[in-house]
Amino acid sequence: MKQIPIWVLFISFSLLFHSTNSKVGEEVKSSLINFLAKLSGTNGQPDPSFGWNNATDPCQDKWKGVTCDSQNRSLVRRIYLNQSSLAGVFDAASLCNVPPLGKSLLFIKLDQNSIGGQLPAAISNCRNLIRLLLGQNQFHGNLPDSLAMLKNLKRLDISYNEFSGNLPNLSQKSGLTTFLAQHNELTGEILNFDLSHFEKFNVSFNDFTGPIPVVTGQFDESSFMDNPGLCGPLLKRDCYIQENSTNVEDGKKSKVVSKDEILMYSGYSLLGLVVICVIIYKLVKRNKREEKGDSDDKVASVDDGIEKHSAVSSDHNTGASRSDFSVNSTESAMVSTSLVILTSPVPNGLRFEDLLRAPAELIGRGKHGSLYKVICENGMVLAVKRIKDWAITSSDFKQRMEKIYQANHPNVSPALAFYSSRQEKLLVYEYQQNGSLSRFLHGTQSRRAFDWMSRLSVAASIAEALAFMHQVLHPDGIAHGNLKSSNILLNKHMEPCISEYGLMVVDDQDCSSLVNVNGFKSMQKTEASSPNAFKLDVYGFGVILLELLTGKLVQNNGIDLTKWVHSVVREEWTVEVFDKALISEGASEERMVNLLQIAIKCVNNTPDARPTMNQIALMINTIKEEEERSAAYEP
Repeated sequence: MKQIPIWVLFISFSLLFHSTNSKVGEEVKSSLINFLAKLSGTNGQPDPSFGWNNATDPCQDKWKGVTCDSQNRSLVRRIYLNQSSLAGVFDAASLCNVPPLGKSLLFIKLDQNSIGGQLPAAISNCRNLIRLLLGQNQFHGNLPDSLAMLKNLKRLDISYNEFSGNLPNLSQKSGLTTFLAQHNELTGEILNFDLSHFEKFNVSFNDFTGPIPVVTGQFDESSFMDNPGLCGPLLKRDCYIQENSTNVEDGKKSKVVSKDEILMYSGYSLLGLVVICVIIYKLVKRNKREEKGDSDDKVASVDDGIEKHSAVSSDHNTGASRSDFSVNSTESAMVSTSLVILTSPVPNGLRFEDLLRAPAELIGRGKHGSLYKVICENGMVLAVKRIKDWAITSSDFKQRMEKIYQANHPNVSPALAFYSSRQEKLLVYEYQQNGSLSRFLHGTQSRRAFDWMSRLSVAASIAEALAFMHQVLHPDGIAHGNLKSSNILLNKHMEPCISEYGLMVVDDQDCSSLVNVNGFKSMQKTEASSPNAFKLDVYGFGVILLELLTGKLVQNNGIDLTKWVHSVVREEWTVEVFDKALISEGASEERMVNLLQIAIKCVNNTPDARPTMNQIALMINTIKEEEERSAAYEP
């Protein structure tokens, strides 16, 4: 009998052993299925479209969102279920209390869902966890102290949730390089983090108190903003004054606070006088129309007074000026009948009388109108757009607003109500506290936390929303007409919402400032209903893409962004175009170049050569799908 070499037997035995251990155990499989069922909120049955079932293997059959070890196919390493429309609870025990999973899991990525409930203490049993990404969900309650036991954790994202209470002692974790906790309800002091080795850190928009870390590394005040109780040199707020101000008895304030109050009330008094002048002018104009010429001069003087006051108020009220919509009861009763409520039911009993009486903070002023933040007596916060001298009849305006509202896309911010008169239009919107995309990219908010995938998702959402609106409203000729990053608002989940759709009267100056190409310079007085306005929207979207890719302003020290990008690309230095934050993040250069090519097509000098928004949305979603597939196998 022919003998078989011993090394052949050894290899065969090894292969046999490997094949018998390449499947995930039944206990792990059941735990994963139970985890998804709880996460889905489907009463014990996971969504069948995910492919998680007892008849298949997580690794061999590639369950959606599951990545296994490349060498040992019985070990689950990553769970990526971000943006999966999940609305249940996070049952950490299902994953971490099962020893094989608790030891093998490295990444858990569940951001951008609607997951609620608390973060269980059992998360500490996933002891080798490197990344825990839970941002943009609906978690609430205190963070478990057991988080500090995750010694290998490098990235922790709990941003845009409703977490409350004090932070666990995470500062002792020397390996942590990313901590994002902005937009929660966290309290207490920020522990003594050493931020010199952090890549991302943000605790803004919470209710922390006390001093900020002494060593802040590369981070500025935007990482700590909107925490009234925080103090320190970086925030230009002395901690001893902060302490003295909070300990005064019987409601007495420090001298600094008293001065602010005096300035505020003085401003309100001055504004009251301005409003009275406006009311008198309107009443005189109604009763004595023959004095139209004289009354026009009065309007100019009142407007000058408002602008002067705004400048003064801005110096003393953190950059925000204040105005007032208050009118007397007679006029309020008259104009309240002209308020058209578009939503049903009426939001929080919205009444025009309340709107007119509420103090309004001026947050934006443009050529055609102004934007105010209005806080009603019932606590409702609204944004009111005031447009003057729009030559459109009230009936046409009403029809236009109703059509835009009926289009109803989740990424387009609709008007809740509007008021129309011959002189001016008022439009009422839901106020978005996170501001605009422009502010997020170029303002005090650090864009370091705005990674490549987030930017790509924003671009895809805007493109889909705009494509939808163009398709629905094209028969009526209603385009946006003034698409720019300052008109893209970010809701509480940091999802983009297109604002002021169909409101702008676009003339030659507007087009040249936004576009400045031969294809639009010849437009003399074109409203947003013009067929060319749809191509103008495409151009505006292309500029937004360039802002997302470069992180640069549209106009900066006389340099036009589109011209600069074209010049760099012509010199074949394409990589120099991209935001350094994206390069350092390690974003895919190939996919960034693909998105850049779409942007360049959008800003083509010839309007007819630009793609449609439907075509653009399809191209961007293709890039996004490639990025998601690549992320699923990220090492």
